[in-house]
Amino acid sequence: MKILIIEDHKELAANTIDYLKKEDYICEVASTTKEALEKIELFEYDCILLDLMLPDGNGLEILRHIKNDIPKASVIIVSAKNSLDTKLTGLDDGADDYITKPFSLPELHSRIKAVLRRKTPETNRLLTFNEITVDLESKECKINGQLINFTKKELHLLIYFINNQNRMLSKQAIASHLWGDYTYSIDNIDFVYQHLKNLRKKIIDAGGQDYLHTVYGLGYKWIDQ
Repeated sequence: MKILIIEDHKELAANTIDYLKKEDYICEVASTTKEALEKIELFEYDCILLDLMLPDGNGLEILRHIKNDIPKASVIIVSAKNSLDTKLTGLDDGADDYITKPFSLPELHSRIKAVLRRKTPETNRLLTFNEITVDLESKECKINGQLINFTKKELHLLIYFINNQNRMLSKQAIASHLWGDYTYSIDNIDFVYQHLKNLRKKIIDAGGQDYLHTVYGLGYKWIDQ
């Protein structure tokens, strides 16, 4: 799951990232309205944690932008504003939940899980592609009925490919999805190859088909043969 944290308080943002990464989330942060809107335009997020008080604007403006352009996006307002009017405005404008600062990180995590459960009906928690089945709730994967021991990164990579089947995905796009957009500042992202190699090998060893195809000079495609 990929989370965008829109928060200008650096310590709070850092603590939130540290906690959520331990819970197997991919986290990115934006500290201004401008930066938040740029990230929302470029990347997809499973949940957005939105502070209302930003140095260059009101978080409600970002919320309205999100709901106009990507209405299915999950948004939790995280704010020091505790007035009923502010809460009602945020919820009426489309926020899925509202949590007031200060808060405990376990509570925030529970709110995130609850929002994602509401957006993911029980019938949609199984991601199936031919002989491959991924339980998105338990993070378990079976191939031909056999439980496969994927690492967290390998499982994220598998889900990413299945959800983007027949689309060419660049090595940079894969790196950004798995490790965050800070990878754009890294000169060498060849570490992606090892994860791709391991994913392909585990699928084939379990009797699965090799759906991963290299598009030379461009990237990779997940294709049903």
